Amino acid sequence: MNRKKLRSIFFYLHGSIGFFVGLLLIVIGLTGSLLVFEQDFDKWMITRNYGLITPQQVHFVSPEEVVNIIEAKYATREDLHLFRIYLPDSPSAPYVGQLSSANDVRTEVFIHPYTGKIMGEQTQDHTLIGMILSLHYSLMSGETGSVIVGIAAFLMCLLCISGLILWPGWRKLIAGFKIKLNAHRQRANFDIHKVAGIITGVFLFFTGFTGFCWNFSFTEQIIYAVTFTKQPSSPVSKPIQGKSPLGLTEQLKIAHAALPGAITKSIYFPDKSVDALQIRMKLPLESVEYGNSNVYLDSYTGEVLRVDNAFKIPLGSRVLNSFVPLHYGTFGGLPTRILYVFVGLAPLILFVTGLMMYWYRYWTKPKISERSIELSHKL
Repeated sequence: MNRKKLRSIFFYLHGSIGFFVGLLLIVIGLTGSLLVFEQDFDKWMITRNYGLITPQQVHFVSPEEVVNIIEAKYATREDLHLFRIYLPDSPSAPYVGQLSSANDVRTEVFIHPYTGKIMGEQTQDHTLIGMILSLHYSLMSGETGSVIVGIAAFLMCLLCISGLILWPGWRKLIAGFKIKLNAHRQRANFDIHKVAGIITGVFLFFTGFTGFCWNFSFTEQIIYAVTFTKQPSSPVSKPIQGKSPLGLTEQLKIAHAALPGAITKSIYFPDKSVDALQIRMKLPLESVEYGNSNVYLDSYTGEVLRVDNAFKIPLGSRVLNSFVPLHYGTFGGLPTRILYVFVGLAPLILFVTGLMMYWYRYWTKPKISERSIELSHKL
């Protein structure tokens, strides 16, 4: 197959995929732009809705006390299960407890870190950020929507690869980044498409690939396989008849001894009696906000079942841990987060300019010479 024929195939593939999933990618991209500063907006909304926490000299109430407060509050709600609490990440931040129901609706409850008072609660899916998240990850359509978004993310990866192959800068680098706004509108439109695509293509590929992997769990096994890494087994507790789980305060002491110098960021509680207690921690040199280090403990004896030091875990696990900063653009701090806002706008720009290219190519008779049109696609 000669080069011209191969290029024609990629051109057709690129245009067809873009046409059929373009509108969906616009929705995902625009909601993704809004979610870049999700944590900051979420903290602002908590302060706005439930009040400002004034830092005090007294110590925080303990995580175990917080758990007892939440369980007492929802003792009559058998449909709710406390599955996670976030510890305050600053002197003015609350504890955040998350409860889930049988239909996976999540309730968040905010606890004052100095008094233990319940500041308020909210159903996560009913908040503005919650609705944007649901639209971004599943089109507000549950499991079916997650599959559709996952497929769209995979197709976006193909768009990025085919667009990279078709980019005219491989023949002439300067031309690949040149936008002639004063040229014929057909040429200017094409230039905007090629430059926007090459600048954002790598980042769109990262967000598409990570989104695809998150929406299809089987990809985790593939990543461990291609990195020649053994997938870690899930730690298991051994229930002891007649014995209650070990106190959380004691469990935290064991976890800190197992991973010295780390700060506890969140705690995941067992869903079943055989599940382990997971304590997520952050080592001093970790850049991820919530940390990628974990200690798994037997819920009944406090035995350390597994320790995941973020700097010593297997390659496959490190690849999976890189997905969060790659997807949200947090790997370079504020500059890359701002960049990702514009990356989220790229599908809109690329779809509109791509549609105009199709219009000019098949539905209009250009007022410029055929030779000029040919050159515009080659440069």
